[in-house]
Amino acid sequence: MTESSANKLLNGDACRRTSSGQKASKNGFVKNHCLFQQPQKYRCPGEKNQHGAHNSSLYKRPFVESFEQTPLLVAVLTYVGYGILTIFGYLRDFLRHWNIGKCTMAREREEQKDFVPLYQDFENFYTRNLYMRIRDNWNRPICSVPGAKMNLVERVSPDYNWTFQHTGNVVQDVINMGSYNYLGFAENTGACADAAVEVTQKYGVGVGSTRCELGNLDIHEELEQLVARFLGVESAMTFGMGFATNSMNIPALTGKGCLILSDELNHASLVLGARLSGSTIRVFKHNNMQSLEKLLRDAIVHGQPRTHRPWRKILILVEGIYSMEGSIVRLPEVIALKKRYKAYVYLDEAHSIGALGSNGKGVVDYFGLDPTDVDVMMGTFTKSFGGAGGYIGGRKELIDYLRQHSHSALYATSMPPPVAQQIITSMKIIMGEDGTTLGADRLRQLSENTTYFRRKLCEMGVIIYGNSDSPVVPVMLYMPAKIGAFGREMLKRNIGTVVVGFPATPIIESRARFCISAAHTREMLDTVLEAMNEVGDLLQLKYSRRERAPPPIRWTSEESQLQD
Repeated sequence: MTESSANKLLNGDACRRTSSGQKASKNGFVKNHCLFQQPQKYRCPGEKNQHGAHNSSLYKRPFVESFEQTPLLVAVLTYVGYGILTIFGYLRDFLRHWNIGKCTMAREREEQKDFVPLYQDFENFYTRNLYMRIRDNWNRPICSVPGAKMNLVERVSPDYNWTFQHTGNVVQDVINMGSYNYLGFAENTGACADAAVEVTQKYGVGVGSTRCELGNLDIHEELEQLVARFLGVESAMTFGMGFATNSMNIPALTGKGCLILSDELNHASLVLGARLSGSTIRVFKHNNMQSLEKLLRDAIVHGQPRTHRPWRKILILVEGIYSMEGSIVRLPEVIALKKRYKAYVYLDEAHSIGALGSNGKGVVDYFGLDPTDVDVMMGTFTKSFGGAGGYIGGRKELIDYLRQHSHSALYATSMPPPVAQQIITSMKIIMGEDGTTLGADRLRQLSENTTYFRRKLCEMGVIIYGNSDSPVVPVMLYMPAKIGAFGREMLKRNIGTVVVGFPATPIIESRARFCISAAHTREMLDTVLEAMNEVGDLLQLKYSRRERAPPPIRWTSEESQLQD
C-alpha cells in the first residue's frame, strides 16, 4: 500500500503489520477500527494509540475512543441472570393472579376486561419484576443545589420499592457524580445567582405568554444575540425547553419526500422529532462513516421508494457527545460526506457545548472547524450553563424561517427571565467578557479532571467507554444484579451516581455513568476513585487484560477496493 493510499483510508485509522493468526491483505496490512460495533481494548492516554485519526488530513488532533467487547463469561452470566429474573417474575405473576402475592401496579378494572388493553403486558412485566427490585436507585429527592456536592432526602420502602416513605433525615454532602454540571455553574452564590436575583425583582419569575404575543422581552433578544456571537453564526433563537427544541423544530425543517439519516444512538428528542416530521428515516451505525456513506450513496442513486424521484432534502442527525456512551461525533468526516453528497447536517450539542473545545464552544471548536459548515447548530442550556431551555443557530434565513414555522416558537411559553439571565451571565464568563479568567479556568479544570479520572479508572482495571476527552464516563457493570448493588454501595460511601440498564442500554451492557465537573476538586475525585476501588473489588468489576476479547478485524468497502 502506498503512502497516498494509506492516507485515503476513511477515519484516518492507523495501519499496522499483521500478527500471527490474522488474515491480511496482499500487502500485509490490516485495519483496526475504533467503532461501536467493533469493540477494542482501552488504551491509557500514555500508551501509543493505534486508533486515533493521526493520518487523516481532516483531523488536527488525535481522536481516541474505546468500546470494549463484553467478556464472554460475563455476557453468558448476564443472560442467565435475566433468565432467572424472568422465570421468577412469571412465578410471582402466577401468585398475584391467585391473590397470593400483592401487586400495586396499574391494572385493568374488572368491567374493562373485554376492552383493548390500555397497558402493554411486557412493559408491565418488566416494571413489576425487574425494575421494581432496583427502583430505589432512581428518583432520589435532592434538597440542595446539584453542585459538586448535594444533600439527599433519606427514604425507605416497606414494600420492596413499590412505595417510599421519607424518614425526615437528610444525607449531607454527597459527592455529585451524576449531574450535567460540567462547568460548575449550578450554584446559588456568585455572579450568576446575583444576576438572576436582580432580574427576578425586575421581571418576575414567569412571562405568561408566548414570544409571538406578549412574552418577547428585551432580555430574550439580548440572549439570542449573545448566543449567535458565541457560536460564530449569523443568527440564533432560543426556546424554553431543550427537548422541545429538537422534537418541535425538526418537523419544521423536513417533511414528506425528505430523508433523515439518524445515528443509531441519537437522543429520544431527535428520534421523536424525526418521526413527527413524516420524513423517511434511515439509521446508520454509531459513528460509522462507511455506514453513513452507504446510505447517502443509495439515497442519491435510488431516490425515493417506488417513484425513484430525488429526495427533496437529506438531513443528517448527529450529536456532539453521546450521553450514554461518552463518545464524540466524527464531525470532520460527517461534514466531508455532507459536502460530497449535498446533504444537510443537524448537530445536537446538548452535552458538548461548554464542555468541549479550548473556548468551550462545543465539538465544532474541539475539531477547529468552521461553524458555517454545520447547517443547523442545536444545543441546550441545561448542562454547562446551569439553566434551562435550548437554542438553534445558523444562517439568518434559517432562523427567520423557524420563527414563522416552529411550533415551539409559536405556541410555547417564553423562557423565564431569571433563567435567561443565568445563561447570559454564565456565557459571558465562558467568553471572558466578565473581565476575569474564571471561564478559562473552569474549562481547563474540566479537561484536567476528565483526563485524570479516566486515566485512574483505566489503571484500576474497570472497563470504560467513550472518548478520552469526554466528561461523560460510562463504567460497565453488565449484570442486572450489579446495577442496584453499585448504586447502593456508592451511596453508602456518600457518592451519588447514575446507573443505567435495559432497555435504556443493550441487555448485556448495563453501566454506571459518571459526569465530570469543573467544580470537582482533586480530593473529591480521589474519594470517588477510592470508593470505586472498594466497590470494584466487592462487585468484581475489574477485569484483567487477558479476560478481554481482542477486537475483530473487519474490512470496509473502501479497503476492499484498495485490496483489489
